[in-house]
Amino acid sequence: MIRPSRRRARNLAVAAGATAAALFALFDLYQWALAYAGDRFHNDFTFYYAAARIGLGHGWSSIYDLQLQQAQLDALGSRITVAELARYISPPPVAWLAAPFTALPYSTAYFAWSGLLIVALVATCQLAAPGRSLSKIILLAAAVGWVPVIYGLQLGQPGLLVALGVAASYALLRTGRPTWAGVALGAIVLKPQLAFLVPLALLAGGHRRAFIGSVVAVGLIAAASAATLGGDGIATYQARLSFAASVPVNRELTLASFLGDLNLTRVAQVAIGAWSLLLAFRLRRRGPEWPYVCALACGMLATPYVHLDDLAMLGLAAWLCLRARTPSWTWVYVLAGVLAVEGEPIWGPAPVIAAEVGGLVLLSVAAFKHDDRDREHDEPERESDAGLRRHGEHAAEEREGVPVRGA
Repeated sequence: MIRPSRRRARNLAVAAGATAAALFALFDLYQWALAYAGDRFHNDFTFYYAAARIGLGHGWSSIYDLQLQQAQLDALGSRITVAELARYISPPPVAWLAAPFTALPYSTAYFAWSGLLIVALVATCQLAAPGRSLSKIILLAAAVGWVPVIYGLQLGQPGLLVALGVAASYALLRTGRPTWAGVALGAIVLKPQLAFLVPLALLAGGHRRAFIGSVVAVGLIAAASAATLGGDGIATYQARLSFAASVPVNRELTLASFLGDLNLTRVAQVAIGAWSLLLAFRLRRRGPEWPYVCALACGMLATPYVHLDDLAMLGLAAWLCLRARTPSWTWVYVLAGVLAVEGEPIWGPAPVIAAEVGGLVLLSVAAFKHDDRDREHDEPERESDAGLRRHGEHAAEEREGVPVRGA
């Protein structure tokens, strides 16, 4: 039974957290409104909208043509000039998803798209956040008040749709529908670098049907993308991706900013990705949350480029981690990581990378300690089962007067 003093302290802490979350959320929504009022085209949805219009008017194989992109940006009156960070380089499904919105005037389309992302955020919170209704509302407000989430909303990034796909996958797996859990991961195609390890982690965690479902869903969408792009479109897309990988700002939040050498960075990222799969394997008996946590938390270290809004996936990993049976101090580490990300525009990427590496270390310790506990727990259980079997055999012998073995 909780003591009254402890209950009061807990209630005060919840009230303080709720108040802080609400204030941060309101401030961030105000900043979003200011940003839109200052320049309504200064977001990534502008490029999705332009690419969709190119696809509908010139064919989907042309969506990476920079001259056509510039022509569409000019037709919108955006005054944006195509540059190294101002161009459409997202996978074709993002342009497909934006296509219905081109039936609306740009401003209306932006608000409708933003509404879709907000619905995705609310649904992700409902499916993945820990606690009951009040806790989920507080965590939703905290998410809106967190820089990666509000920045992604302001830009119109599809990362929240990827988060929803992962959260839906977890919810479906948890309720015993593994194949559909894999199909839900088809959302990864909208921004693959955010959750590319999740299907492999599910396989490592023993969820083969979920893995197969994800392969089918992602494979079909990838095949449709390749078919609509054609050979020339694929070659142009590859050129755009290669160029994006060479832009330094795309690597500021990755290990490349510390390791320097790109070849060394790639080796480290592959090693971290492989290690995350080992962790998922080691934690396979602990609960359905852990393949997702391992893939998302380690994926930010293993991905080739990361932007601030992409770090929202760490928030999803934290929610899933807190849903699992973890020590109470996990909240403290999660809060420290949230603050490290929140202050990234001020103090840079070092605390963010440190928090990610720390999370990797803690997951590793938990995975190997848990495996030891499993072995210690399973051995007496096996011995007990064997004893019960022997007792049953002897009882049968006494009753029937014949030997059980070799009968």
